[in-house]
Amino acid sequence: MQANHDRETKRRDVGRRARAVRHVLTGSALLPTLAFAQAASPFATGATAFQTNLLAILTPVAVIGVMVLGVGAWFNRISWGWAVSGVLGIALFFGAPLLVTWVRGMFGV
Repeated sequence: MQANHDRETKRRDVGRRARAVRHVLTGSALLPTLAFAQAASPFATGATAFQTNLLAILTPVAVIGVMVLGVGAWFNRISWGWAVSGVLGIALFFGAPLLVTWVRGMFGV
């Protein structure tokens, strides 16, 4: 009796694993389709417009910030490390779209 129960349990476990594998394969087959479907979504369009406007507004602020960091470091009011860190942070902020495009291109997304 115990042997029949063990066989039945084993058979159910195999069936569950097969269904799980089927679900994973179906989901992985649909994933690229879902990813491409989101490319033209209204959210993506709005996010891109927001990013463009934000960068346009913050460009003069960043230029003034770099000038302030340079003058502060020049007159020893702040450390040169702070000035360099600030400039690198600004460069990363404005270079983020290019970095994302570069990384996505590396992985073929």
